[in-house]
Amino acid sequence: MLKKTTTMNKLEILEKIKRNNTREREVVQALKKDNGLLWEQNRVVYMDRRIYIPNNKKLKKKILQENHDLPDMGHPRQQRMMELLKWNYWWPGIKEDIKKYV
Repeated sequence: MLKKTTTMNKLEILEKIKRNNTREREVVQALKKDNGLLWEQNRVVYMDRRIYIPNNKKLKKKILQENHDLPDMGHPRQQRMMELLKWNYWWPGIKEDIKKYV
């Protein structure tokens, strides 16, 4: 089950993903393999119940901000951010993006 996102809710994120319609090469190849790890539903790709975030810098930045910059979050460090984001999202290079952001 997906955890609640604070400011930008899941429906907004899903709508932005549907409008974006871009995917990294490795995601397209994995979908073609049909190994059960990745699946697509309503133009959104999932992996193990997590939402694939396409290569959209603005969307990724917004997700990173909302999981780090909120006063009640206490500015989590890199490892805690990774744990928080991995509940709901994934994208190639997520670890590096978190490291740069934190």
